[in-house]
Amino acid sequence: MTHVSSTQEIPEASSMPRHVAIIMDGNGRWAKKRHLPRAAGHKKGVDSVRAMVGACIGRGIEYLTIFAFSSENWRRPEEEVSFLMGLFNSVLEREIGRLHKNGVRLKLIGDLSRFEPRLVELIRHGEALTADNRKLTLTVAANYGGRWDIMQAVNALCREHPQQAGQFTEQDLAPYLAMAYAPEPDLFIRTGGEQRVSNFLLWQLAYTEFYFTDKLWPEFNAQALDAAIVSYRSRERRFGRTSEQLMATADVIAAKAADKPLVQNA
Repeated sequence: MTHVSSTQEIPEASSMPRHVAIIMDGNGRWAKKRHLPRAAGHKKGVDSVRAMVGACIGRGIEYLTIFAFSSENWRRPEEEVSFLMGLFNSVLEREIGRLHKNGVRLKLIGDLSRFEPRLVELIRHGEALTADNRKLTLTVAANYGGRWDIMQAVNALCREHPQQAGQFTEQDLAPYLAMAYAPEPDLFIRTGGEQRVSNFLLWQLAYTEFYFTDKLWPEFNAQALDAAIVSYRSRERRFGRTSEQLMATADVIAAKAADKPLVQNA
């Protein structure tokens, strides 16, 4: 399926975001506030992921993308990285069946070359088992970076079409990006008080609405998601147009819905 590029065409905007992308920040700080080890925060963060999947399904959101482990997170202490890899294994073993039962399609984006074979096997099994589910597409970004994504896409495109080098367009590159199967995110949420994208979905966030919250990820629940959606609904999604153009378009849509002409005869 080909999805609209927000820099090439004007995508359809609705009051409920179709695709929500989240940087789940603050697990360690949540644990520190409670005098617990960082590992306890990461475990609690898994509960928030589970709750968020249910909240998205309940609100009719079609795509949820979460940043689980960046390509830069390997710089963390070895003990923490090892724990996160083990947690990833156990969560996949425990949750894949539940995701499938609830109609969730699991996708993973990122460079899997640094993962242990058992983890890669679990990922591929989960993707295959849930491939036909359509209630929600849950994408987990692991060992992922936005620059890596763009470069792997460029390299793949050049390998397959070397004769076109120097003449590529956005449309040529788009199918090779890691999230070619999904529309661009409508709403980007980052918890934990930081206000940056941290190399996440650099290509795909071109016209996404940003929402930052001081809530730590283990504290982020359905009510917090609703607050983000309220903020999203207050935005004017112009995609390069003026407010006047947007209002004129809305008038046309309203007139069509009412099945009457815009200008009444005198």
